[in-house]
Amino acid sequence: MSSLLVSTVGGRSVDAPGEARFVSTDPARLDQVVAEVALADADTFVAACRSARRAQRDWADVPAPVRGRVIANLGRLVEANFEALAALVTREVGKTVAEARGEVQEIVDTCDFFLGEGRRMYGQTVPSEMPDKQLFTFRVPVGVAAIITAGNFPVAVPSWYLVPALLCGNAVVWKPAEYSAACADAFAQLIRHAGVPDGVFDVVYADGPTTFAGLERALDAGLVDKVGFTGSSEVGARIGELAGRHLQSACLELGGKNPMIVTEDADLDLAVHGALFAGFGTAGQRCTSLGTLIVHDSVLPEFTARLEDAVRRAPIGDPTDPSVLYGPLMTERFAARFEEYLGWIEDHHRVPGPTGRIGAASPREGFVGDPGSGLFYHPVLVHGVRPEDKIFQQETFGPLVGVTGYATLDEAIELADAPGYGLSAAIYTTDPRKAFTFRRRTRAGMVSVNNSTSGAEAHLPFGGNGKSGNGSRQSGVWVLDQFTRWQSMNWDYSGRLQRAQMDTLEILPDLDYRLS
Repeated sequence: MSSLLVSTVGGRSVDAPGEARFVSTDPARLDQVVAEVALADADTFVAACRSARRAQRDWADVPAPVRGRVIANLGRLVEANFEALAALVTREVGKTVAEARGEVQEIVDTCDFFLGEGRRMYGQTVPSEMPDKQLFTFRVPVGVAAIITAGNFPVAVPSWYLVPALLCGNAVVWKPAEYSAACADAFAQLIRHAGVPDGVFDVVYADGPTTFAGLERALDAGLVDKVGFTGSSEVGARIGELAGRHLQSACLELGGKNPMIVTEDADLDLAVHGALFAGFGTAGQRCTSLGTLIVHDSVLPEFTARLEDAVRRAPIGDPTDPSVLYGPLMTERFAARFEEYLGWIEDHHRVPGPTGRIGAASPREGFVGDPGSGLFYHPVLVHGVRPEDKIFQQETFGPLVGVTGYATLDEAIELADAPGYGLSAAIYTTDPRKAFTFRRRTRAGMVSVNNSTSGAEAHLPFGGNGKSGNGSRQSGVWVLDQFTRWQSMNWDYSGRLQRAQMDTLEILPDLDYRLS
């Protein structure tokens, strides 16, 4: 067992106030403990925010290009510790080796993008309507950012918040998921060693209710200027409501019920590959995982047969084996919730193959490793889903994909948007008119053509609409609007008071003039 992980305030470890503990285990080998975590109370969260408030101004005074060098340092440290961090991601949350490495690479890509933004924190010089007067705009940091993240992407998604927030001159209090605390601790150590001063970045380990209580008190005390949250739509709505009471707009990255349309002219083999990865990669535990396949009636039987065969042959099991498509569910809590989702399967649905936990009573042919050692679940295809079905309407976080047919593209787009989420959507087609019609009419914040619903790049905006988020975006230059505020300045050096809209030079045109 590793040493006890504790929260930090002002860059220094703090004693846990009570006996509350969380034990993080390897979901592929439940008898192996990865970390024991001391859970903080609401007072600790508030204390971290207060410390951040004290440290933020000095950090903001560090020139942005210099802060960019700190981000560059972080990128190089992550590269130097690449395999160790990836292995920890696999061990603590059960991601395959390939996906864990991809997650760590995403941190590197994010750092490489944002290190240059320290030299591109551009404002504008704007002409004035008055003589001898100049107008300017500046990006300024928001102040203290409280960042709360889930554990399905324990280091990549946090980097989307932490890297730009720190680059822009903010101080950060990060509350990672308890079940990915070892990953969080490793990433935090790299951030600190990159040169971030004490007090500018702290980590608080706490459960959900405690975090909410601490955040509420910190907002009431005026200690937090920006809230970032990645998690469920239900909790995100509560976070957004809390921030709104303080006239703040939280950065919310929430759940998804992501559709994939397969048209009558699609490359079916390509669509099968895309659906397999989108639906079952990371055991379906992504906000961008495929929720419902919407397949044209004319190709539905053929596509269904090919997809069922691909799902049946997909290797599942030990995430350290490079051949597997996916490993375990992340924790017992997520496994129990997935069991509830399986209870939404109704009599009118058709489900090929077994469902539920893989084991001696419900084996899977070709399983890699020992199914009894971890939280391994069968991949589930549910055919014949209808718009009124719960399994169609709600996010089902796990290896479950619904399938339905459609007759016209209008109907397919209506089905795609019907659940009310709006994160990611995909269409497989060889007709550019269908692709652009779908792009224009879907509510999704991210659209893929002939590609998976999953897969983000560091320089493209990430985020959703509807129940998937409040329109905020992460990644690329767009996230700068989350962690900076625009400030304008006018400088009048005329030596006299010049009143806008009143003392402007008057031009007298002859608007009655006409050509003869």
